[in-house]
Amino acid sequence: MSEAFTIEIYTKSSELPEMSSRSFFHSAELFYILEQSRGQQPFMVVAWQAGHVVAHLLAMLRRRGAWIPPYLFTQGRIYGEGEYEENIDREMVFGLMLNAITKRLQRKMCFFIEVSDLTQKMFGYKSLRRHGYFPIHWSAIHNSLHSKAPVDRLSDKMKERIEKVSSNALTFHELSEQTELKSFYRLFHRFFSMKIQRYLPPEEQFRLMMGSRHCRFFVVKLQDKVVGGCTCVYSQKDANLWMVASKRKSHPTLHPETRIVWEVMNLAYQEGYEHFRFLHVGLPFSKNPMRDFILRFGGKEMSTYRWFRFSFSWINALAGWFFKD
Repeated sequence: MSEAFTIEIYTKSSELPEMSSRSFFHSAELFYILEQSRGQQPFMVVAWQAGHVVAHLLAMLRRRGAWIPPYLFTQGRIYGEGEYEENIDREMVFGLMLNAITKRLQRKMCFFIEVSDLTQKMFGYKSLRRHGYFPIHWSAIHNSLHSKAPVDRLSDKMKERIEKVSSNALTFHELSEQTELKSFYRLFHRFFSMKIQRYLPPEEQFRLMMGSRHCRFFVVKLQDKVVGGCTCVYSQKDANLWMVASKRKSHPTLHPETRIVWEVMNLAYQEGYEHFRFLHVGLPFSKNPMRDFILRFGGKEMSTYRWFRFSFSWINALAGWFFKD
């Protein structure tokens, strides 16, 4: 019989054990960035067996504000199922780590926990259900870059729009100076300030991410004024569009949101990434302008789940009933 697993949770980067990280979303580097950012607290859940790290999962606790009650609350957030050594029962170990982090976040008075971007729709289904999580049908969109050039997946109508926005007065470049970050962040703050679902990290997190080789920020400008921008995370063979914002209402004829997405997708193709993924497609409504906009770039839509768990049992039961699978 193999030796049992031991689960430990680390909250300080100085105490993290040696880990082999392939995914930026579960790396010690992201742990350190979150640790240094206001309103964020990282938790690295580590599974040990026979004195060796065999799996780890990064979770984060965020302080958030809202226009509706509760006005101030904390949210637990997990991107993906973590990382595992070969020949490990991923489903079983995931269940052990999920149990440990759920209990820890409950003790932290976390209002709700969200788990997303699992590699397979049904991964961890039994464990998530067993620990009180309920699924909501969600959309995931990615563009394959390894078989065709992005332009070959566009409709004729979208090709015409791309040609138009590529020849207008907007300029595109990668953000490289910390001095440019202030206007970049101001655009994001104004864009997301009235949105209910989206979370905007603090500015210092953006500054720390600029120092990582896995994170890059891009802008489109009208003369010297920032009218669009996006943040991208590069992990393994994928380019991930994390957040995008623009002044599309102020400049409707220039389509800054189209220009920024098209430029970063083409750049990922030229640099040899296999997929371009959109991390936030929007809420799973039948009419979703953000999802419809993204699909114009020729991507593939897939059905997936996002999992949620509220700490208050009656809210969790009610939400679970309303969104029952």
